[in-house]
Amino acid sequence: MKVKVVTNILEANDRLAAENRKIFQDLGVYVINLMSGPGAGKTSILEQTIKGVNGRIKLGVIEGDIAGDDDARRIGNLGTPVVQINTGGACHLDANMIRVVMDDLPLKDIDILFIENVGNLVCPAEFNVGEDIKVMLLSIAEGHDKPLKYPLMFQESTALILNKIDLLPYTDADLEKMRKDSLSLNPKLKIFDVSCRTGEGIGDWVNWLLTIVKK
Repeated sequence: MKVKVVTNILEANDRLAAENRKIFQDLGVYVINLMSGPGAGKTSILEQTIKGVNGRIKLGVIEGDIAGDDDARRIGNLGTPVVQINTGGACHLDANMIRVVMDDLPLKDIDILFIENVGNLVCPAEFNVGEDIKVMLLSIAEGHDKPLKYPLMFQESTALILNKIDLLPYTDADLEKMRKDSLSLNPKLKIFDVSCRTGEGIGDWVNWLLTIVKK
């Protein structure tokens, strides 16, 4: 019975996600579901992305957190349209949560909408919210064992951002193993090595986003 209930929940969410996707597509909005564990640097990546894009395309952000609005304030301070979702304890965003806040954003004026999911390496990968693609963020500080421990996140993603590479000299993380294991799970995965602190790799990431919009 428990399995049936979970299946029904996922199926209902997928139906609503498909409706969300149709709305976004009709408005010409490309949607990226940004996923990671807590503290990997999702908001920092978004800040650097906004600065790197420098007005060439129009961005918007939906911030997902269990509580608080610090991340939304950071994004708003950069002049980017943003809306906060507080789940009140839920470990991920779902399609209905996205539907509820759609009207709070100027979607007609947005080229790429980032949905910053709740920090979690499990649940966000299971729930579609109406995105075009999922992007996974993994910080060097989390260790090179994460891809094989949490495979679904990497299997479901189109791109992987390896963040905080400036910390490599101070950790035991094996960057090549991270890449190898991630690609073993998803051979088509596009991988970016990035440091939000130094700016390394941000240009490659931003150029890839610009390519997506032009498609």
